[in-house]
Amino acid sequence: MTTTSPSEHQHQPEEEDGVPLRLDAYLRDRRLLIDQALQRFLPAPDRWPTKLHEAMHWALFGGGKRLRPVLALAAFEAVDHHRDRPYEAVLPAACAVEMIHTYSLIHDDLPAMDDDDERRGRPTTHVRYGEDLAILAGDALLTEALRLVLDRDAYRGGADATRIIEVGRTLAEAAGWRGMVGGQSTDLGHEGAVDSEEALTFLHRRKTGELFRYAAMAGATLADGSPEEVEALAEYGETLGLAFQVVDDLLDDEQDRRDGKPQAQEPSFPALLGLEESRRRAEQLHQRALSLLSPFGTSADPLRLLMTFAVERDH
Repeated sequence: MTTTSPSEHQHQPEEEDGVPLRLDAYLRDRRLLIDQALQRFLPAPDRWPTKLHEAMHWALFGGGKRLRPVLALAAFEAVDHHRDRPYEAVLPAACAVEMIHTYSLIHDDLPAMDDDDERRGRPTTHVRYGEDLAILAGDALLTEALRLVLDRDAYRGGADATRIIEVGRTLAEAAGWRGMVGGQSTDLGHEGAVDSEEALTFLHRRKTGELFRYAAMAGATLADGSPEEVEALAEYGETLGLAFQVVDDLLDDEQDRRDGKPQAQEPSFPALLGLEESRRRAEQLHQRALSLLSPFGTSADPLRLLMTFAVERDH
């Protein structure tokens, strides 16, 4: 295995001198690690085809939260509680899911989809580079993600080939018709009405939840987790993704009410269940996530904090 700096690639203690783990510090440190890896894995913007690579960088380094790759790292840490595995054993799989998430945002922003001109305060990729190059940048990120997740050399000897293949297969399923793309088709109204809690939950488990599930599954798998550990953390990831969506719907509804806007026409949990019942659903998901994490002890504290953040945030 390639020798690496412990400060860059080895797990660091999450609590020192009795000071509890803080989510903001944890996210900052893991985002830095992920951004460094993404820069390493993505072709440089001055490499041919330069304009395509420039558009890919524009979209990928536009200020995203990196929640999905952070989730993969946190699940990896929860299983590898002795903290003796290098992050190289999980970073390719973590970065691959961020590439897929970014490709989906590029395509979502297109005029044929959500038709958005800005994302995170900057012009969207198609506004800056044109629709044709934006579509190709999304295509390139998707295919590069699948190449990266299956590239044994990228793991620098830290991951077993069989587990890499399993993780790669799961990512392809989570991104395709079984997961995100199938959810997007449903969200656009092509698969029938979304007029019940069951239908809305089905939609979001696929559009959002499958990539969250993948991220947690990948981290647990590449840390050599047992089948029980992998399944528990995969379900945790799916639960986290659904909780984010329920709270997003609540926050959107509350903002619309403050602004005096009519209720959004898109299906949402508050529209179907009402505000109080939607809040109860979020808390039920919170409790389910905590129960799934109970066997992992303090090594799963970052995952507990992520779930608390998901249900208690106000923006």
